Amino acid sequence: MELNELLLNAVANQNVRELKELIDDHYPVDVATALFEFEDEELAALLNLLDAKEIAAIIEEAEEELQQGMIGLLDSRKIVKFFAYMSPDDITDILGTISVGQRKEILGMMKKSDSNEIQMLLGYGPDTAGGIMTTKYIALRNELSMKDVLQEIRRIGPKTEIIETIFVVDKANELIGSADLRDILASAEDISLEEIMNDNVLSVRPETDQEEVSLIVSKYDLKVIPVVNRRNVILGIITIDDIIDVIVEEQTEDLLMLSGVSKDEKVGNKISTSVVRRLPWLVINLMTAFLASFTVGMFEDVIIQVVALAAAMPIVTGMGGNAGSQTLSVVIRSIALGEVDIKNDWKYVFNEVGLGLVNGSVTGLITGIILYLRYDNFFLGLIIFIAMIGNLIIAGFFGFLIPLALKKWNLDPAISSSIFLTTATDVFGFFLFLSLAKMFLPHLL
Repeated sequence: MELNELLLNAVANQNVRELKELIDDHYPVDVATALFEFEDEELAALLNLLDAKEIAAIIEEAEEELQQGMIGLLDSRKIVKFFAYMSPDDITDILGTISVGQRKEILGMMKKSDSNEIQMLLGYGPDTAGGIMTTKYIALRNELSMKDVLQEIRRIGPKTEIIETIFVVDKANELIGSADLRDILASAEDISLEEIMNDNVLSVRPETDQEEVSLIVSKYDLKVIPVVNRRNVILGIITIDDIIDVIVEEQTEDLLMLSGVSKDEKVGNKISTSVVRRLPWLVINLMTAFLASFTVGMFEDVIIQVVALAAAMPIVTGMGGNAGSQTLSVVIRSIALGEVDIKNDWKYVFNEVGLGLVNGSVTGLITGIILYLRYDNFFLGLIIFIAMIGNLIIAGFFGFLIPLALKKWNLDPAISSSIFLTTATDVFGFFLFLSLAKMFLPHLL
């Protein structure tokens, strides 16, 4: 039986022992995935059979929609109980999705120190370093000996999210370095923390965008990065598990937005919700399709005289769209990694133009030969050869510049770049191909 069925049976039979065994035998993320299929009544019954620690483990791994559903089924007192087993950054994420009234009620029931900490985190944007950081870290004074350091780690360690990296601060609490737990364990007891620390520590500000944080962590292979204020006082840390979530989120967002779909779109959404999110881009796409149609309409007299042109046209525009999508994917990835911008790297557009020339020549030659053999007309093959080269050059040019232009205008480069690119390759592809056909019309008849 599937896990969700086993959980349902245990809940239906009020078998607490079996339910707890199932939860103990599976990863919390797998349990959270199984619960996604539960109805509200079944979910409420399950929550009543679990203790606060078990609920915390599951809700930490649940998708936002399930988290909201679970929170909605629990009273504020029980929510506060399982919050005690969760890290502040995860609590902040959950509180950011509920009503202001309930949020205030829950914060009022928490310990003042915990409440103040959560309210500080709530003050940062959800997509910033401050919004994803946790305040559970170890920061020790530089003059401490290894003996004292180990004592502090034993005392603070169980309450923190990571102990492999110890941050080092001076008397003013300014961040001055970091030390690896392995080096601490291998050092003599009378050596000070400052003697073994690495003073070349990377940090970010709380307002830094989460995507920029993920680039830094990825570039320097960091397991954790501290978040500091203007005085270089450490406010919190961002761990690798949160960075992985950011990378997945950003890549998913770019993938969806590249097709004109909202980043919140999921299979199973309400039809009305999906219509609101998708229809505007489809209408824009429809308008651009009319541009291509208008271009074809300008050459109706030519197409009527040479029917073979109608069969060949989609080849030119289709190859242009495919080539442009290749360029688009490479450029958007490079922008995401901070490797390219329009001010310094616009000249690389000539690389894409050259690539279009080469690829267009090869694919155009193959297509031209096939059409020549099919219709026994040399000029038809010549026309599509030239048109293919031209449209792949256009594809490389616009595929490179469209996302960079969007980035320059402070727009997400993934926002429906493909729609604008397809418009360019269709309109210019049709126009180039049919213009050449009109020019060589006497040789096509």
